[in-house]
Amino acid sequence: MSLRPTGLWRNADFLKLWGGETISIFGTLVGRTAMSFTAILFLEATPFQMAILSATQQIPAFLGGLIAGVWVDRLPRRPILIVTDLARAALLATIPAAAVFGLLRIELLYVVAFGTSLLTLLFDVAYQAYLPALVRDDQLLEGNSKLTAGASVSEFAGFGIAGWLVQWLTGPITILLDTASFVVSAVAVFFIRTPEPPLAPIEDGEREAPHVLREIAGGLRAVAASPVLRAVGAGETGYALAQGMIGTIIVLYMARDLGFPPGILAMTWAVGGVTSFLGALAAAPLARRLGSGGAMSVGLLFSGLGTLLVPLAQGATLASLLLLIGNQMVTDPAHTVYQVNEVSLRQSLVPNRLLGRVSATFRFGGLGASLLGAFAGGLLGERIGLRPTLYIGCALTLATALFLALSLALSPVRRSGHGRTAQSPLPLGEG
Repeated sequence: MSLRPTGLWRNADFLKLWGGETISIFGTLVGRTAMSFTAILFLEATPFQMAILSATQQIPAFLGGLIAGVWVDRLPRRPILIVTDLARAALLATIPAAAVFGLLRIELLYVVAFGTSLLTLLFDVAYQAYLPALVRDDQLLEGNSKLTAGASVSEFAGFGIAGWLVQWLTGPITILLDTASFVVSAVAVFFIRTPEPPLAPIEDGEREAPHVLREIAGGLRAVAASPVLRAVGAGETGYALAQGMIGTIIVLYMARDLGFPPGILAMTWAVGGVTSFLGALAAAPLARRLGSGGAMSVGLLFSGLGTLLVPLAQGATLASLLLLIGNQMVTDPAHTVYQVNEVSLRQSLVPNRLLGRVSATFRFGGLGASLLGAFAGGLLGERIGLRPTLYIGCALTLATALFLALSLALSPVRRSGHGRTAQSPLPLGEG
């Protein structure tokens, strides 16, 4: 029996990307938790202020998403990853610095959230477009599954200690871990040696004077020309609307309405790291059995059902804690199955020269919907209460799952999970 590594375990540059991203996600989860509790406990934010904080994390990506896709398709992607990592580290460091000097205000959180969101947009679009440069087409699902599994381990570790660090060190100081993780990620990407494929030549009509709007339109046409991408994009938008509504208020609901302290909540969220890991392992087998479309639909269905457990909880009781743990055991692996199949499908369908713009188009629609959901969640949370608002978000998730199942029922994606080979030819518009 051979113990030699196989598949992507033998791809050193993929492992560097994987390792750096896993550490970065660990820090990001710690930092995101710390920022939320900094606003809630340290600065005593209201539900609407939490909605604004959520919105500032999404507005720049919504406004600049399509342009980011153009830049990513014009420029080498590896330098973008390194620069955005280092810039995010520098920006986040201002929060603990302000806290030390007694200058921390909610407005600074808005500014940092806005800036890091803009940089994360560039990183994420470049990151998804960069992966196909390191792995073969038939390894995309394996690559995304491994990356998501690493993120799940980070989620378990990050959430497992984030709440306690906030209690012991305060939220602002805990954010320093996030700063360090971005530096590690930048160093890991710096040492990748696989050359990127040459940038696609500018089309004849754009060779003399490339035009941002014309290039953005190329990404939009690619999505509009493919029935599969249209359906998946609509499903992504609906899901983002529901998640924006839920994500804005769910921590506030758990901390204030239920009364759980940060440490207990973070340990509960850590359960999602373990179950997300299982979801990452199950993503490819489910795609082979149900097809990519079927796996995505099932993922959304169970994501909605799992989230329903949260508003059923009442008070800081053992029964409520078990419901929150149950939510993590169902929702996180379901979301992971959906996400791995959605990203892998997109990467397998879209030519490399359009991948940045198509990814940005998806993010644009998703972030716009999430932004709308965040404001709706904040307003509804103050008007009708946090629990009814959570129920509305769950209903939207279930409706999106039904839409996606019906839309892809007769699609080749519903019947097969083998990426480009199974899906082509699809009529993708030229950029």
